Amino acid sequence: MTRIAVMVIHGLGMQKENYADKLISCLSRQMDRVMVLPGAADLMLDIEPVFWADVFEEREDVLFQQLVRSQGLNYQTLRRFIIHYLADAVAYQPVENQGHNYDAVHRTLNRAMHELSRRNGPEAPLCVIAHSLGAVIASNFFYDLQFPSSSRTPYIVDTNSALERGDTLTNFYTFGTTLPLWSLRYDYFSRPIHVPSSTVDRYFPGLEGEWINFYERNDILGYPLRPIDPAYASAVKEDIEVHVGGPVTSWNPLSHGGYFTSEHMNRRIAQGLARTWTWINRSV
Repeated sequence: MTRIAVMVIHGLGMQKENYADKLISCLSRQMDRVMVLPGAADLMLDIEPVFWADVFEEREDVLFQQLVRSQGLNYQTLRRFIIHYLADAVAYQPVENQGHNYDAVHRTLNRAMHELSRRNGPEAPLCVIAHSLGAVIASNFFYDLQFPSSSRTPYIVDTNSALERGDTLTNFYTFGTTLPLWSLRYDYFSRPIHVPSSTVDRYFPGLEGEWINFYERNDILGYPLRPIDPAYASAVKEDIEVHVGGPVTSWNPLSHGGYFTSEHMNRRIAQGLARTWTWINRSV
């Protein structure tokens, strides 16, 4: 049986390498419930978290020392938090020359996809689950694969792997995403990525796939995607409002970090992955 290769991408802020553990645990429980089969997640999914925060972490810490700690500024804990949030978004911006931060972040995705391809085969179906700025990164990454240009050549570890080329992208789940804000950078923002990939029929004929976006109305960094543009209304199957976080965070902007343990969100993702897995393995 074919497993779905799942890539998880974190968002803004001070992240730890185990950031995805809670989401993986919650998603696994929901997958077991949806399939009514203990251990279903292990049989159906191979999950690989991407950790890109360390691309900027050292320089952000130096900036904090130079601008905040050495100057004795007030609210140092809050300032450190803000620096890590804002600096991630600023540092990720693409620039003209090659070898910059944009490419460095994307290489972390390349490495994760290479591992997924190595473990599951070069034609395994690919699902991406991305939070906050991670959804922007994923969108840019697959945009560069799907709409290549002479000014930006995507780096691919193994060009013979359909998975690593993005050809087998079937499901995309975004949550707490800042992607609509990035539309302000462009005069024309009407070309979302294809989900599933336009080439997916070569590997899984007739597979529908889906792009689902989740948002919490109290999360000031998370937004619906379909209202951006008619093209996004067509590309994104649903914007689903969820209530995330605990008693202290669910009613305010701190809810931005609460999606990972959302039973509602993870159950909907599990349902989508179960449909994809069932379709792909229907003749096994």
